[in-house]
Amino acid sequence: MSGKRDKGPAGNPWVNQPGPDEVQGDEPEDQLPPSPWNLEVQPPPSPWGGSAAPGPDGPSTQTSSSWGDKVGPPSLRRPPPQKKKGFQLPHVPPLLIPIGAGLLVVAIVAVVLVALSGGDKKAGPDNPPSTPVSTPAAPKSSYQPPSNAIPVGFGVSVVPAQGWTLYTKEKAGKELAVYPPNDTANARAFFWVRQKRDVTANAYLLGIVEGETENEVAQLGSVRNLPCPKDVLVECVAIDYTSTFTSNGAEARIKGSVEVYRRKDGVVTALDFRTNADFAPKAEADAATMKKSVIDSL
Repeated sequence: MSGKRDKGPAGNPWVNQPGPDEVQGDEPEDQLPPSPWNLEVQPPPSPWGGSAAPGPDGPSTQTSSSWGDKVGPPSLRRPPPQKKKGFQLPHVPPLLIPIGAGLLVVAIVAVVLVALSGGDKKAGPDNPPSTPVSTPAAPKSSYQPPSNAIPVGFGVSVVPAQGWTLYTKEKAGKELAVYPPNDTANARAFFWVRQKRDVTANAYLLGIVEGETENEVAQLGSVRNLPCPKDVLVECVAIDYTSTFTSNGAEARIKGSVEVYRRKDGVVTALDFRTNADFAPKAEADAATMKKSVIDSL
């Protein structure tokens, strides 16, 4: 033995040394089964469409979306506010520019005309200032009614024939009546003068004759035009009729006529005459005199 310590066999005695039958580096180590935590997980499809967020190994594949194909996922960040644009004039077609200029010139001219006309909006070359419309006054006449004339209205009067008296119960116009001797209850004839405005003579005539014969069996003649006896008259018409009705068990026969005259001022005067048939000759003569007095006063 030498004084030196025997180092023993080379190598570490605490580490197992491979045996002679073991071949190092040629046989692979046992493989463990793959862990589910190491697998790549695809992100769920986005409800907003487009591809999912990129995975650790790069961008993920695109997924289908109900809002369209290949649309990225929505961001949880609020999008930056859009910059407000300044006031911009609307686009005007070039063709409308000269038209608008022409309308502007017309408006300026209208303003100038209004200023020159004293502020009357209706004044102008096509709309001269309107003047108030006044009702025409009754025409002046040289006729002087006698003292026994009964005024009707609008300068018109009637002179009663001898034996005719004013029928006081009448409220519209003036009505005259003639009675048998010692009988003031049953008139033999009536002569009625009444007036209306703003109607035609023909319309007024038809209304009167229909009212007179309403409850009678009547035979109406034709409406005829009369020659207007004065220049102030513009429409003159007349109608004759006969009728029958029963009174107190006895049949009465009537003859009647209506004459209507319309003046230029719109006043329409109607002369309504009716009489018992047996008194017609005398009543018609008296009616002719009273008609003349009315026409003279028109």
